[in-house]
Amino acid sequence: MKLEEYICRGKEKLRCGYTTGSCAAAAAKAAAEMLMTGRKAEYVELMTPRGIKLCLDVTGQKLGGGAASCAIVKDSGDDPDITNGIKVFAEVSAAESGVEIIGGEGIGRVTKAGLDQPVGEAAINSVPRRMICEAVMEIAEKYGYSGGFRVKISVPDGIGIAKKTYNPRMGIEGGISIIGTSGIVEPMSNAALVETIRTEAKMRRAEGQRNMLLTLGNYSESFVQNELSFSLERSVTCSNFIGEAIDIGLELGFESILIVGHIGKLVKLGAGIMNTHSSWADGRMDVLVTCGVLAGADMDTLRKLPDCATADAAMDILDEKGYLEKTAEVLEKRMESYLNARVKGEARIAAIAFSFKRELLIKTSLADQLIQAITGEENG
Repeated sequence: MKLEEYICRGKEKLRCGYTTGSCAAAAAKAAAEMLMTGRKAEYVELMTPRGIKLCLDVTGQKLGGGAASCAIVKDSGDDPDITNGIKVFAEVSAAESGVEIIGGEGIGRVTKAGLDQPVGEAAINSVPRRMICEAVMEIAEKYGYSGGFRVKISVPDGIGIAKKTYNPRMGIEGGISIIGTSGIVEPMSNAALVETIRTEAKMRRAEGQRNMLLTLGNYSESFVQNELSFSLERSVTCSNFIGEAIDIGLELGFESILIVGHIGKLVKLGAGIMNTHSSWADGRMDVLVTCGVLAGADMDTLRKLPDCATADAAMDILDEKGYLEKTAEVLEKRMESYLNARVKGEARIAAIAFSFKRELLIKTSLADQLIQAITGEENG
């Protein structure tokens, strides 16, 4: 059944969908009910972490051999998601106790450290795993069953779909990931998102602000609140659209632009990448290898970086070998060069890149000046 939940992006009204995690949990719940009753389930209800209840049609039902299996068809709503329309299957069988969750056909395996699951595990993230556990245990309670379950999640089209994604580069091979933290997919219309940035920036300018504070999302906002003590009411959230946000700032006549973001995103500025979404470009390890070369890192250290799944993992290696500080200095200069090229002297610009593991990592040369300017504006 189609989810009738909508959000507005600029002037567009866009329909939400549900994640592969919700599909997996719903399929597991329906299969568990089939196992308990011996009857095929036609639909299943699932409460998502977002608090939105789904009522989903069940397909591909099979019973026999001590197991039950079925599938849920993924609906991404108006989001341009490559997994839209895939079937997520769950096969459930009885176990002595607990809930064992394994990955079947089309589910990728984690090959690099730093991701949600350990190396070697099926790429079924922690929130979907919790949703699956809660869903099947709800069925156990409903029917007074005191044993456990073995749940196998599979996506027959997963291997082919994964080849069209960045999964192998991101440390997931052999299939797709089962992901989602809210259970709900909010549509990402690029044009609408840029228009939202423009609208927010116009509001800030209309309030009399001359210094623009750009944040990329929740991580940035937490850092701003905890480390810079700025009011989030003055920030403009640009998500992955750093270049477009800078252009909007120039268009609206801001005198300065300060960008605050996690190193995993802002490291891409070191290659002039101004849209930091992984589907647009990655380049994180390429940038760090280049900066490491210029910082004098040895070849054995540099060869390890491309195998890292995250910027933090790469920096662990550089730190261990004593190259992190010099590599960060090179990266800072590269980031500053590309940012200055974008503004072409029309405004002062700076960036602050942080890591939760190491706190503040990089401040480009004008960052402290712009912090003072924003502080003065807030106190003014």
